[in-house]
Amino acid sequence: MSYIDGFVAAVPTANKAQYLEHARKGDAIFVEYGATRILECWGDDVPEGKLTDFRRAVQAKDDETVVFSWIEWPDKATRDAGMAKAMQDPRMAPEHNPMPYDGKRLIYGGFAPLLELKK
Repeated sequence: MSYIDGFVAAVPTANKAQYLEHARKGDAIFVEYGATRILECWGDDVPEGKLTDFRRAVQAKDDETVVFSWIEWPDKATRDAGMAKAMQDPRMAPEHNPMPYDGKRLIYGGFAPLLELKK
């Protein structure tokens, strides 16, 4: 069964083009190391909640947009090996692919699928 890495970040809205370029470069490396699918989603309808929400989770400011993305891997073993290789790849270093957002507010995690429905 597949394995998913999920990410949520607050990106300065003015940096949308830079974020897309950053994602293209980094995501290509994940695919090179075994990822089967990557989605980068720019916040379009991200409501404020009463207790918590995506914006609060990443401390998004008024001039920032919430980005939600995920990487699909064929299985956890491929993810563990691929992620380790990607993190050591010099192309991922900030001097080669700088983050156009505050990486300290990025939240992420690995997830084992529980249910999948397809049409």
